[in-house]
Amino acid sequence: MLVTFESKVGRVTMFGDVALQLLRMMGNSGTVPGALLVRDIPAALEKLEQALAAEAAPVSASTEDEEEEKEKKVKPSLRVRAFPLIGLFKDSLKHGCDVLWEREGEAPLKF
Repeated sequence: MLVTFESKVGRVTMFGDVALQLLRMMGNSGTVPGALLVRDIPAALEKLEQALAAEAAPVSASTEDEEEEKEKKVKPSLRVRAFPLIGLFKDSLKHGCDVLWEREGEAPLKF
């Protein structure tokens, strides 16, 4: 699943698992589709940046095995993956735009 975040100033598409993790870090329930009003962006950004900083805190090398270390070298960090989304939120805040997100490529619900 892909999730697309969109506002009047831009669009960011990311893998669903990463998008949901970042939404939860912002204090959101992780519901897709969803929206963030411009007035709520500063608080969401602050929560996200605090959570990313806490996640990036160094972990003792004695508690990690070699396989986890190899995996970390191959995968980009969550902070790197969050960078485009943080940029979209900052630009949206600067221009007074809400941000919406939805699943990409899924058929719409039929009633």
